[in-house]
Amino acid sequence: MLNLLADPAVWASFLTLTILEIVLGVDNVIFISIAASKLPAAQRRTARIVGLSGALVLRVLLLFSISWIVSMSEPFVTLAGFGLSWRDVILGVGGLFLIWKASTEIFTEMEGSHGPEASVVQATLVAVIVQIMVLDLVFSIDSVITAVGIADHLEVMIAAVVIAILVMMIAAEPIGDFVEAHPSTKMLALAFLVMVGMALIADAAHFHIDRGFIYAAMVFSGAVEMLNLARAKRRRELAAAQVDGHK
Repeated sequence: MLNLLADPAVWASFLTLTILEIVLGVDNVIFISIAASKLPAAQRRTARIVGLSGALVLRVLLLFSISWIVSMSEPFVTLAGFGLSWRDVILGVGGLFLIWKASTEIFTEMEGSHGPEASVVQATLVAVIVQIMVLDLVFSIDSVITAVGIADHLEVMIAAVVIAILVMMIAAEPIGDFVEAHPSTKMLALAFLVMVGMALIADAAHFHIDRGFIYAAMVFSGAVEMLNLARAKRRRELAAAQVDGHK
């Protein structure tokens, strides 16, 4: 262990892998924020902490099963020249679930909740925790495979994953509160999830979409949304000042 701490190459791989895990966790944080928002306010923090703690355990187990994870990319059946692997199946199913989940939330935001049952049947704590763990597992498959190529030591991989999960735990609450307080931002976040779901399905079909393009679109759209929010806030302040001036 002391030899690892004294090796600059190990520190370089650790920093690279940690940044990669945090960046790849952006879409996961958005999903966690949306999923937890369906719970009562008192349960949201519990859902985030327990869900991400379970996700951390699953990621570490994946790292201990590196050879099995790598073998998941090997086709187990060939259909019309298309080699289907378990990685493709998991990414495809995860992408479809993400699109279904985001589309359902968009419909709810647009149409609203109607009827007495709609306000009661929102989500259960266990269901949200399971969703967070399962989606993190889908999101982390490629990052775990990437980790194998970046770092040579299991200890480095685990340390990077732990830090990335801790960052997600810290970031999920303020991001969730912000998204919940701004409906237009929530709609944008849901649109991001649809885009990520499409990217997962494309990967499953062996049409890789560089995540850099997706994140660039997210940053640009987010910047435009921040300008819209700032403009709306400025207009409210001017309107309030005019009202005060007429009194």
